[in-house]
Amino acid sequence: MTEKLLNHRIEGPASAPPLLLGPSLGTSYALWDGTAPELAITHRVVRWDLPGHGGSPADLVRPGATVADLAALVLELADALGVDRFAYAGVSLGGAVGLHLAVHHPERVTSLAVICSSAHFNGARPWRERAELVRREGLEPLVKTANDRWFTGGFTAPELIRDHARTDPEAYAACCDALAAFDLSERLPEITAPTLALAGRDDPATPPAHLRQIADAVPGAALTEIPGASHLAPAQCPEAVLTALRAHFAPAAGGAGRGMAVRREVLGDAHVDRAQTRQTPFTARFQEFISRYAWGEIWTDPTLTRRERSMVTLTALVAHGHYDELAMHVRAARRNGLTPEEIGAVLLQTAVYCGVPAANSAFAVAQRVLAEETDDRP
Repeated sequence: MTEKLLNHRIEGPASAPPLLLGPSLGTSYALWDGTAPELAITHRVVRWDLPGHGGSPADLVRPGATVADLAALVLELADALGVDRFAYAGVSLGGAVGLHLAVHHPERVTSLAVICSSAHFNGARPWRERAELVRREGLEPLVKTANDRWFTGGFTAPELIRDHARTDPEAYAACCDALAAFDLSERLPEITAPTLALAGRDDPATPPAHLRQIADAVPGAALTEIPGASHLAPAQCPEAVLTALRAHFAPAAGGAGRGMAVRREVLGDAHVDRAQTRQTPFTARFQEFISRYAWGEIWTDPTLTRRERSMVTLTALVAHGHYDELAMHVRAARRNGLTPEEIGAVLLQTAVYCGVPAANSAFAVAQRVLAEETDDRP
């Protein structure tokens, strides 16, 4: 084992499940300042610095380094901390480290989130050219363009820019060597850890198509796009990233993670995917609240069956005139096993207790939804 370890910061209860957070090239663990404290409520968060970045020694990496070398350093850190199995989230190069760990050390990774990253990084040439530039001229040319490469809309993160400027050039170039040699495209189907691919919709470095490739190839993986986010999404849109990570890393028995699973089972993947696509930083906390409370606590309560909950929900929506929501829950009722006749009986009941005009509108909505269902049949 290497005598020196990657510089790191630990937050959260020692008894909580471990979550390792990996940074992007040119940044430090400060990239996670907006999300790590909240994630540490439920996890023992360990965020680390790349070699020569932040507080990590530069000599942990050499020219010609690979992502496998960086992943080995992460495992050495985990071993030194007594962490056997862990959840992992990483941005860009940090995400590549996570993919490598999930492919080559699946016994260590319980869950994976790959953020603004790729299974390849557009081939070796641009990274070899960047490594040559940094070895020849240092980091100043790249620091000048960092804002344009990392953020959109005039956003900036001065601390991350300062970290970029302070990075050791030789270590940075070696990390470029690692990116140049990295391509796990053909091995993505081997990943068994539950995986979330999180894309910045305005990311020029690793556009959403790169994350879509990961989500399409990894069995059972999910894809979420964050509107308004560029390459360093945790810094630019921390609330949206936090919401997605909370849902993904929540314990399977409850919380937002279980809630999201139930939400998909009841409403269908297409509806939930549309809702996530429309999510903005402004609505992110509300979406997390719905998944955690409505779907993670109420709909998972075994006191009532899902059929019974659908009947209660239909009645409540009619009573308050929420007909757009009613259409969604008519579809959910069918998914929960109610027949058209049973749905009609529920709406007839509402005519007595909620009023005939309300029931009249409800029957019109339900009839349209049920007709669409018939039209969709082959």
